[in-house]
Amino acid sequence: MQHQPYERAFTPSKRVPGQSSAQLPPPHTVARDAPNLDDPAATGREDGRWVKRVPLTLSREFVERGGERFGIFCADCHGADGSGEGIVVLRGFPRPKAFGSAVVRAEVPGRLYDAISNGTGVMYGFADRIEEPDRWAIVAYILALERTREASIADVPPAEREKLFSQ
Repeated sequence: MQHQPYERAFTPSKRVPGQSSAQLPPPHTVARDAPNLDDPAATGREDGRWVKRVPLTLSREFVERGGERFGIFCADCHGADGSGEGIVVLRGFPRPKAFGSAVVRAEVPGRLYDAISNGTGVMYGFADRIEEPDRWAIVAYILALERTREASIADVPPAEREKLFSQ
């Protein structure tokens, strides 16, 4: 095992005459980890339309995970509160739309997922950096951020309200 055969990509193949060492996979080959393109969780679409709900089970931990991932990947541009006032904006990068804006609030979860995956405008895609479930967790967190824009103290359960004012 110490000496493995090695061929540089696109050099003439020693095994297949007239071919290069880099070979295309056989037709209709599917990678083991390739997503099912009919799965809304993989594409953000169902029957050609953006999904209107997060297709994974929502829980407090899931949304908190989204907040953690948002802080790592999104807050630099979008700001920790989703206002669009991230650190890179203060250094001259174009300001993204605030998550509380009517334009962003009108977006359905499938479209938000696609924007995170493939990018939009000057935002580049994060599909190669953020795993699929974490992208949905970020979407869930963004939806929670949007809801906080119009929340009032009356929306807080009484037991939780007491905790807020006792600190």
